Amino acid sequence: MDTPQPETTLPPEDRPAESAEQLAEELSELVRTGGDDDLSQYIEWLEPREAARAVCELSDEDEVRLLERLVPQQASDLLIDVPEVEAIEAVAALPPETSAAILQQMPSNKQADLVAALAEEDADAILAEMNPTEAIKLQQLASYDPDTAGGLMQTEVVAFRENSTVEQILERMRGDAGRFRQLDIQYAYVVARGRKLVGVLRLRDLLLADDTATAGELMIEDPIALDVETPIAELDEFFDDHAFLGVPVVGAEGRLLGVVTRAAVDEQGQSNAERDYRRAMGVVQEEIRTMPTLKRSRLRLSWLSVNILLNVVAASVIAGFQSTLEQVIALAVFLPIISDMSGCSGNQAVAVSMRELSLGLIEPRELWRVWRKEATVGVLNGLALGALLGAVGWWYAGNPWLGLVVAVALGANTVVAVLIGSSLPLILKARGVDPALASGPILTTVTDMCGFFLVLGLATLMLSYLA
Repeated sequence: MDTPQPETTLPPEDRPAESAEQLAEELSELVRTGGDDDLSQYIEWLEPREAARAVCELSDEDEVRLLERLVPQQASDLLIDVPEVEAIEAVAALPPETSAAILQQMPSNKQADLVAALAEEDADAILAEMNPTEAIKLQQLASYDPDTAGGLMQTEVVAFRENSTVEQILERMRGDAGRFRQLDIQYAYVVARGRKLVGVLRLRDLLLADDTATAGELMIEDPIALDVETPIAELDEFFDDHAFLGVPVVGAEGRLLGVVTRAAVDEQGQSNAERDYRRAMGVVQEEIRTMPTLKRSRLRLSWLSVNILLNVVAASVIAGFQSTLEQVIALAVFLPIISDMSGCSGNQAVAVSMRELSLGLIEPRELWRVWRKEATVGVLNGLALGALLGAVGWWYAGNPWLGLVVAVALGANTVVAVLIGSSLPLILKARGVDPALASGPILTTVTDMCGFFLVLGLATLMLSYLA
């Protein structure tokens, strides 16, 4: 009896564009009722972004079935295209032997990223299914800080001994052409005993040389290499200064460990910027809308519930000056303005400090220098913003004293906000707390409290001129 097939068997270019839900429905139907060849062909037909969207919309059960039925290489390509949070959950849900087979088809740096993100028991189960030598290498690679050359490098490199002849090298490369083709190589590396890096071999020189020439004769000696612990800020600066696609990474005694590419550094830098922005906005972990609703709700509430408590603390300042507010009701109009403007000024200072920390331009111990630099900007901006809001307050209430109160309050709170905003990331970094995660709510609470206190405190002192 024939197995029913989905109605749509045309490649995407031959049919109208569909939503992710429609693509997922077709893919789900194929997973449940189609043959392996049909399923593989359907994935090939889809653009990588379309395939990723469709997979994210699948149920957990269908996603596992899909990855189990695809050949490891195709499943690997698919997981590289989906968001990392989705890939991690998929790898954890698969049988360890299936996950191991899929991971082994990925570049080593992608393997390490996934293994490092898995729960320890899941990672151990997958590593146990791999070749022991490869598992040890992967475990070591996953142990490097992701923001260092070691954490970003690929261990797949083309390396030859000094005494290898051109004929031997070309024969080896042709015999393993499939693997070398995947590496997108521009250079080969020459190593001595103990895999010590001693030179770089340009492929152009290799192709034009006599068959009897050796790698040692053709290589460029004393090649540029980076230490495995080189931080991402230095990697970024290195690739700005050098027009290289990649650079070798070495460990102790100059041992060649891998290659870090410009593309990997750029991708990590963008990922870090997105992570910092996400955390500053209160999204503590990476989130996509195909994740379970309760899980997404729990992740967001962990941030929002803390903010409720902090806002209650800030609002308690207003409660303490309730009688002043009742007599000068116009102040209620300016409280959110002062709070918001001060918060904006403080967030600008936070952003600059976060950027300088990521580039290695400042250290937590340089707090006093940061304060001096930021205080000048805070005073200038405070004077300008205070004068503008003071004029608005005078015009709105027809009372110059009200204008003076809101002007002084905003000006002073702007200075406070930039001083706190510039120093918070440094203080939190020194205490081992993620600055991107904690700076926002702390800054908002402090600036709100100071702003409310300054406005209502000054108004109380000058109540006879305002009421």
